[in-house]
Amino acid sequence: MASGQPHPHPRPPSPARAAEVRRRFAEEARSERPDLATLCLLLGAVADGSLDEAGIDAAQMELDRLAGQLPYRPGGPHAWATAAQRVLGERFGFRGTAAEYQRLESSLLHEVLRRRRGLPILLSVVWLEVTRRAGAPVYGVALPGHFVVGFGAAEEQVLADPFDGGRVLTGADAELLVVGAAGVPLEPAMLQPADALDVVRRILNNVRAWAAARPERSDVGLWAVDLSLLLPSHPARLRYERARLLVERGDFVDGAEELEQYAGLIDVVDESAAEKVRGEARAARARLN
Repeated sequence: MASGQPHPHPRPPSPARAAEVRRRFAEEARSERPDLATLCLLLGAVADGSLDEAGIDAAQMELDRLAGQLPYRPGGPHAWATAAQRVLGERFGFRGTAAEYQRLESSLLHEVLRRRRGLPILLSVVWLEVTRRAGAPVYGVALPGHFVVGFGAAEEQVLADPFDGGRVLTGADAELLVVGAAGVPLEPAMLQPADALDVVRRILNNVRAWAAARPERSDVGLWAVDLSLLLPSHPARLRYERARLLVERGDFVDGAEELEQYAGLIDVVDESAAEKVRGEARAARARLN
């Protein structure tokens, strides 16, 4: 499935396909045990109209195939981490580069499986899904500014950095990563397992940040906000972000309406902020003339 060929920018799906994929994303996100690979692939299908059902199935099969390459029960957490590094990092060449932060594809699981390149969190999804299928005691660890994977229970935890080809981290390595990325010391609470919805929320935050830095890609910002709003819990401020994006995209009527709804929501806690938002709604409506 790997290919180093340049890939055209993903084109969006048809409105009917997008609506169906969003419906399934919401259903999966609200299920009793949300499946991380499924959510990531549905996110990919909203971004990329060429990812159809056959493509989603092929990506799941690739994760299964990679899992089949891992040794059977290699041993404890350290043995699992080393086996994953050898297979995924060394043999299959999954790793990150600085350029990945500039590419939307680096946040789309089907593209990361194809290119074997991605952001730390997406490469971690590959590690998680492949080793989990093989029976590893694995989970995501959302360090500030850098996502890694953990193997084993807290007292024997072994961390690996998929962005660095799955390098097994010492305590000092993890401390350096956190200080370097976020400028804060490593706290034990940072090493807690992240659940599937935490991971997807962080992926969507990355996509929104990517789009925010590229005003011409407000279409990407909008679908990322829409998916974030489908997660069971989300900050109310996302509604404001969505309204602002609609106005930016020239949809002044719907944007103004959503700004007013958001103002009504925050009125009770911050009257002056609500009034400011109502002012933005009036300005948006004025742009219709």
